[in-house]
Amino acid sequence: MERPTPEKPDLSEKGSPRDGQPQSLDRRLFFQLHAFTDCRDASELIEPLRESNLQAVLYVDAVDARGVAVLVMGQPENFVTDVRQTLLRKPFRSLTPRPELSMFGRTYSLGYEPDLQETLFDRPTRTALNHAWPWAIWYPLRRDGAFAQLLPHEQRAILQEHGTIGMAFGAADLAHDIRLASHGLDRNDNDFVIGLVGKELHPLSAIVQSMRKTRQTSVFIEHLGPFFVGKAIWQSPLA
Repeated sequence: MERPTPEKPDLSEKGSPRDGQPQSLDRRLFFQLHAFTDCRDASELIEPLRESNLQAVLYVDAVDARGVAVLVMGQPENFVTDVRQTLLRKPFRSLTPRPELSMFGRTYSLGYEPDLQETLFDRPTRTALNHAWPWAIWYPLRRDGAFAQLLPHEQRAILQEHGTIGMAFGAADLAHDIRLASHGLDRNDNDFVIGLVGKELHPLSAIVQSMRKTRQTSVFIEHLGPFFVGKAIWQSPLA
């Protein structure tokens, strides 16, 4: 007896139905953070990034006086072509990479979003490139395996606690987030990459502090960080 042919996995992102029709999109946006040290003049990096036509942000490191980081948005092919070529040229090739601060992730949906294009592409791009929100904290995280064993309604209740805090900070224009999945994309086997951006640094630290009290962070997060903290000195224009 022949084995049944396995059903092809559906890898598309799902949203809430629109006009009674299922909503799905088999595209998502990838983000990558590259950090460096031994940079004496960060302004020298702006023109090469501008000439590259990449959607990118240049941060100066708030912790390392010689540190900088480049956040790039695109599709997987971009990172092994355009991004690679840009970061291997002068003046980037004279800098010292900090691979422990490298982060890589993709946008994703939770299944109830009313507009997948907005969720997966437009909002995260606007958030990263908003000149009114130059401060940023970027970090990876890994959940404890016990979270995956919870029933769906238990997971939703735990995530809702986080969501309530995030919405409160966002509504007050104190902190805005970019949430990325990094399963299989991270050298340390992290599950997610989180970017927090805003007008000032203190609220970004405060939201991390507030999240520590939630059940998700206090019980089900196995590891957080390392953290990159910086301020944007250049952001590419919105397309």
